[in-house]
Amino acid sequence: MSNDAAILEQLETSIQLCVEAIRAGKKVLFIGNGGSASDAQHLAAELVGRYRFDRESLPAIALTTDTSALTAIGNDYGYDEVFARQLSGLGQAGDVLVAISTSGNSGNVIKAIDVARKKGIKVIGMSGEKGQLKEISDTCLAVPAPLTATIQEAHIMLGHILCDGIEQALCPELPKD
Repeated sequence: MSNDAAILEQLETSIQLCVEAIRAGKKVLFIGNGGSASDAQHLAAELVGRYRFDRESLPAIALTTDTSALTAIGNDYGYDEVFARQLSGLGQAGDVLVAISTSGNSGNVIKAIDVARKKGIKVIGMSGEKGQLKEISDTCLAVPAPLTATIQEAHIMLGHILCDGIEQALCPELPKD
């Protein structure tokens, strides 16, 4: 990555936001489209299940998994509302939204961030080198690469580092490498 210090700072901020939310009894919500939806599900599962070590489950939800909600909202309100509407019903002040978009411009992700702002939900963006996500997120893990595949590969690596940092901060009794 072209600016390792900046991305490390954003990772530290992202870990801190998630840890503070979980310690306050709140949750981490994940959204994204296509491959980013898969990343959202993968990372939520790492927190609810486990990343590296057996521990208590951590509160995380991927808003990409409920086919009935996604299709009903998409049909009745339009695809741009599929995450915003779910976040409106499920999100609470103090939660954290991890918004993943390789372009940084996915309409439904941007709309969900608007809802997050109104509800007092912090936003961690994960994007490529361009797009709105960098400007409208509280912190953004922006991958300096033009290719979608490269951005997605970096996102899952950064997501794993995020999960590892959360796990280490919340479970200090776990072994360290």
